[in-house]
Amino acid sequence: MGKGIEMADKEALDRATGSTEVKQLDFRLGAFGAAVPLLFFVIWAITTSVLQLSSEIGLVLGAVIGLTLGLLLSKSKWEDYAQGMFDGLAQPIGVIAMVAWFYAGMFAQILQVGGLVEGLVWIGAVTGLTGGLFVALTFLLAATFSTAVGTGYGTTVAFCTLMYPAGIAVEADPVMLFAAILAGAVFGDNLAPVSDTTIVSATTQEADVPGVVRSRFKYAIGAAIPTVILFALFGGGENATADPAAMGAMMDQTNPSGLLMLIPFALVLILALSGQHLITSLTWGIILAIPLIWILKLGTIGQIISFNPESDNVVEGALIEGISGYVNMAILILLIVAAAHLLKLGGTMQVITKGLVKWIGKSVRKAELSMWGIVAMMNSAITINTAAEIAAAPFVKELGEKYRIHRYRRANMLDAVTSALGYIFPWGAPVLLGWTTIQTMQEKYEWLPIVSPTEVFPFVFQGWFLVIVMLIAALTGWGLRYEGKNGEEVKERPSE
Repeated sequence: MGKGIEMADKEALDRATGSTEVKQLDFRLGAFGAAVPLLFFVIWAITTSVLQLSSEIGLVLGAVIGLTLGLLLSKSKWEDYAQGMFDGLAQPIGVIAMVAWFYAGMFAQILQVGGLVEGLVWIGAVTGLTGGLFVALTFLLAATFSTAVGTGYGTTVAFCTLMYPAGIAVEADPVMLFAAILAGAVFGDNLAPVSDTTIVSATTQEADVPGVVRSRFKYAIGAAIPTVILFALFGGGENATADPAAMGAMMDQTNPSGLLMLIPFALVLILALSGQHLITSLTWGIILAIPLIWILKLGTIGQIISFNPESDNVVEGALIEGISGYVNMAILILLIVAAAHLLKLGGTMQVITKGLVKWIGKSVRKAELSMWGIVAMMNSAITINTAAEIAAAPFVKELGEKYRIHRYRRANMLDAVTSALGYIFPWGAPVLLGWTTIQTMQEKYEWLPIVSPTEVFPFVFQGWFLVIVMLIAALTGWGLRYEGKNGEEVKERPSE
């Protein structure tokens, strides 16, 4: 009797502490019922996007409602459903991405305090390049900045604020100039070690960030070369006239000393690519950047961190902004990872994979085309590219593991298409963000032309070329590597 009581107490304790992991759940409507939490989230995301009501916290609500609907459809005990959800929330994939975002966000904000944007704009201003050459330079600078700070959204805002008016003042075509800014954001969002999409693509496929970045460089450069050429050839405005006064106004906002912030960026890049953990690399970048800003008087400590009892947040500055900018997305990734875990517990992943495998057969080419199609479909529906990537990730992982496709290759297929399409579609969040920023800048520069999202989307060359490059890679097997017994990259598919 005593032993039975002890066993019962242990089971109760295990359930209370979450140490009893749920292996399987049964749902009304079968595998479809298990898909309802994630499916509702996708429908919610599409609907709010079409109605132009999309926001990160709104997506969090959609994920919560979806998980609640899943509870109502559960034939298993509700406590088992709840435990299965918590098992999903506790998976390392979501937690690792969340913490990495916080460090990356702090680093990016500190570089901006140090004036990296103004330093890059200074380069563009002093070169004397005009027309198409200025547009090509804008793409290169935006690509450099977005790779440095890992934020395509931040790049879009910063360059629409500074480089867009400067480009118009020196005979650049407005549509091509806006497209060049978005294309540069695509490049960095795809390649930067500290980018949220890079982190998600790596962690969801259980890959290391430095290895992923090294393996995708060829795809990014393959798209960037024709992009630069096209912007240089067609970026000039036929009827535009250089405005010395406008150019002078741009120069007043630039400062070459901000280029010194490339030093901590280079340190992070070197450490990350040499095999150091991303958190370690970012920590040393932050440690180096802060004293540089203070010693060289590029900014103040108050801009990095300050305490204001009268503020709602109390703590202010770049460090807190870097964290707070990712809080909603951090919550969202945990909820979506939990929904994806419920797919697995309810057998949905097995059903979907079985259906795709029936069509794919033994063709790895069809498997990669399926992954490409799933990621493209998610990104055409969900306006926030990281959220779309998170939603597509479990399907890519399931298919990739089935056909022994290496985790680097899976991460690249996931991230390249996500980073590209997120900055192309007129209803995409970064496109609308850039459009809104340009409208705001017109209040300061009345002569500034407004480019609509529908005008710019055909010319985001880096995005289109990246999508095409990955499609060609899927069709031809270019860059394809399989997973060996110890996780190493091998050219030949291992035997089952």
